[in-house]
Amino acid sequence: MTQSQVAAHMADKLGISKKQGKQALEELTALVVRELKREGSLRLAGLGIFRKRQSKARMGRNPATGEAIKIPARTRLRFTPAKALKDAVLGAKRK
Repeated sequence: MTQSQVAAHMADKLGISKKQGKQALEELTALVVRELKREGSLRLAGLGIFRKRQSKARMGRNPATGEAIKIPARTRLRFTPAKALKDAVLGAKRK
């Protein structure tokens, strides 16, 4: 689904114009970015948690030459889906 399709769907469901739907989607995106930069995580109930995660520097290997190379530390983004989302998409596991 594209951003335009999501905005159109939101506009249809909320009874607003497509332009307002696009603005709402852009504001949600801006909120996620702002909170991740400021707090490092954002929890959306029923959807999941967005988090910044630090990876450590490590040694790797160039697959073409076999040469050892240093991979620097960096920040990555991670999304952990909520249990409700997993159950809705994948179905609840039975014991």
